[in-house]
Amino acid sequence: MTSVSTAAATHVVGRRGPALVVLCFVQFMLVLDDNVVSVALPSMRDDLGFSTAGLAWVVNAYFLAFGGLLLLFGRMADLLGRRRVFLTGVALFGAASLVCGLAQEPWQLVTGRFVQGAGAAMASPAALALITLLFPGTEERTKAFGIWGGIAGLGGTMGLVISGALTGLASWRWIFLINLPVALAALVLLPRLVPESRAGRAVRLDVPGALLGTGALVSLVYGLLRTGESGWGDTTAVGPLVLAVFLAVAFVAFEARTAEPLVPLSFLSFRFRAVANGAILLFSAAMYAMAFLLMVHLQTVLGYRPLTAGLAYLPYCAGILTGMWLSSRAVIRLGVRPALVLSFLISVAGLLLLSGVAPDDGYASGVLPGMLVTSLGCGLGLPALTVAALTGTTEENAGLGSAVLSSVQQVGGAVGVAVLVALATRRSEALASQDDPLHAATEGFSLALTVAAVLLALGAVLIAVLLRKKHRPEDAQPLSPPPP
Repeated sequence: MTSVSTAAATHVVGRRGPALVVLCFVQFMLVLDDNVVSVALPSMRDDLGFSTAGLAWVVNAYFLAFGGLLLLFGRMADLLGRRRVFLTGVALFGAASLVCGLAQEPWQLVTGRFVQGAGAAMASPAALALITLLFPGTEERTKAFGIWGGIAGLGGTMGLVISGALTGLASWRWIFLINLPVALAALVLLPRLVPESRAGRAVRLDVPGALLGTGALVSLVYGLLRTGESGWGDTTAVGPLVLAVFLAVAFVAFEARTAEPLVPLSFLSFRFRAVANGAILLFSAAMYAMAFLLMVHLQTVLGYRPLTAGLAYLPYCAGILTGMWLSSRAVIRLGVRPALVLSFLISVAGLLLLSGVAPDDGYASGVLPGMLVTSLGCGLGLPALTVAALTGTTEENAGLGSAVLSSVQQVGGAVGVAVLVALATRRSEALASQDDPLHAATEGFSLALTVAAVLLALGAVLIAVLLRKKHRPEDAQPLSPPPP
């Protein structure tokens, strides 16, 4: 890429703050839509006439497209231009949100959700790649990632709050229509704030690798979502998982031999980043499942209406913001590894507190303490995980690194919801015939959160043991020098 003048560089630096705000708001919107429909599903079913099986695809269509297409679009951002791909994704997401908000038939809403996911898969890795390049210094990048990671975690939680508020006070349609001003503002402002960037040398897109990698991710996410609906014995769930393994093996074999791979194997073999992404997988599995199960607990055991259940998550948002504020300071002062271990252990303590909730415990005495501790650990951990997962990325592969991180988050969330929610359901069903229904539901909730705590404890051990001792961000060197 051509070098920029000193004046141009100063101009870009001066606008990094506003650019970060715009990119974070868009990411907040994308993550929010992961679960914004959860509380509104009964209203959608009544208005549009969904079947029970069809209703699940209002959630699944977004997960499938978002998680399945990230790798492809992340690499396309490196090759075609990160700003261009980001803006295309935001425009697509905004148009699909309008379709969802105006849907009159079930198929229209499901189709809109799938297109929303595709737009999110374009915008999310491109946005994170832009942040990576806008903030090259270790300390400033750590702070930027701290804001980014915290806002992403906050978006996942605020989806439940906003969904409950809008569904209870207005209409479920507004959970989609509120995306339009954010998308429009990003389309207008970002071209004025961020220059275009792409890989420094001309590289052809690895089409066979893209097809194999995308096919493996789509099959994996689809299979995991099906297991959450029908169990592991259903061939419609196991078949896609087997296909995903086959395509993944073929993908690795092909990438090892091609001259210009979609994902260089050296990128995946970088231990610091590999361990970080493994930790993200465990973290996402535990936290996605916890958020889903806690919302179910609030409505089924405590009997909250959608608006009240959404508002009950506000302390969780406050805890995430507090953890986010502490995270960048912890990473800079302690290093990535201690900050991550600390965040995982705090989250383990919070999940264990939540798992001990009794059926007759109220919100303040039973749910709130564990919720606050868990949210603090989550807010502390997300930014630090982002820093670790993108350590060593360069201008050549910033989009790819961002896409791998986002893919791992989506797959981890799908795994957590599929496995832990099914575990909770089966435990509750086993006790329902011989116990009070509320007690049975609480036992299932407690078992699933205990398993989630074990996953995070395992993650803490892996981070402590496998991340090398030189664990500060500046100690991990990039795979290759930045292009001139």
